Amino acid sequence: MSFFDEPEETRTAPRTAPRRRRTTGGPRRPRPGNQQAILVRRLVLAGVVVLAIILIAVLVNSCEVSARNSALKDYNNSVASLNAQSVNTGNGFFGALSGPTSDPTSLQTSLNQSWADATNQLKKAKSLSVPDEVKSAQTNFVQALQMRADGIHNIASQVQPALQSQTAQDAVNTIASEMAKFYASDVLYKDYTVPEVIGALRAAGITVGGLGGQQINSAQFLPSISWLDPHTIANQLHVSLPSTQNNQPIAPGLHGHQLNSVSVGGTTLQTGSTNAVPASPAPTFTLSFANTGQNTETNVKCRVTIAGSKVSGQTIVPQTTKGESTQCTVTLNGIPPKGSQQLTATIVPVPGEKTTSNNSLTFPVDFQ
Repeated sequence: MSFFDEPEETRTAPRTAPRRRRTTGGPRRPRPGNQQAILVRRLVLAGVVVLAIILIAVLVNSCEVSARNSALKDYNNSVASLNAQSVNTGNGFFGALSGPTSDPTSLQTSLNQSWADATNQLKKAKSLSVPDEVKSAQTNFVQALQMRADGIHNIASQVQPALQSQTAQDAVNTIASEMAKFYASDVLYKDYTVPEVIGALRAAGITVGGLGGQQINSAQFLPSISWLDPHTIANQLHVSLPSTQNNQPIAPGLHGHQLNSVSVGGTTLQTGSTNAVPASPAPTFTLSFANTGQNTETNVKCRVTIAGSKVSGQTIVPQTTKGESTQCTVTLNGIPPKGSQQLTATIVPVPGEKTTSNNSLTFPVDFQ
């Protein structure tokens, strides 16, 4: 039987060849929706990275600013503290010079202690951590403390010769010239160090003064410029210097002055009632007086004393003119004793002055 004669039900159906997949030669393209999602995720990731970088930069800058501000505050506090210690050393130093000289050994010991204290303060100043913004201020501050230490040392070496009559004049003159170091140190500190520190603090956005702000110590070392005068120094050391006026003839006519008023802190003192005056810092008094004579007077001394106390002050007016009024300022050489005291202000009589009853005024003062 032939093939074509085979029963229909026994025939096998031919296999259908599988369809070949079309090859494109590359990876399948992502669908449009997937591509947009990937782009969004990439943008979000980039934003997160940028935000993290910004936050890190802000944090680093904030830490740097905080560290800088803390360093400036610490420096200002250190300078203020050291200057306060230095001024306190000065108070002790000038107090010793103004005290009794009957025990030269004790006096010398006190002066040497002041020198040791000043040297220690200078050493501390040199070891301060100094921010770049106040390098110049630091240079001036160290120089100021150096001048104070040097001045104390040099003056201490001249006190004993000043107490001897044969060497008093030269020693007192030397002491007066050394006092200029203290004046210069105050100029360096108050006119250069302090403004530079304040400028650095404000430039950094730090509040200066007031409640909660950085406090500045502007106290000065030299109590009064009268200490630059040899006669003031001689008076404080209770030594006599040769007078330069003994051999000069007194001009004819009337000589003299009249003290009219005394004020402190802008308030005129009253002779008939108790006057409240702050005891610290050492107060400065303004004496208003007039030349009531017929001559020009030179080297006129203004003096303020407190009864029963070694605290006093003196200054010298180079010249007064007949018929004219003038003023002088006198700063006490120390902190006066607190409580009720009798204060006397005097225009020291000049050569040829015969009427001296109007040269002085006495006031009841309550030092607080």
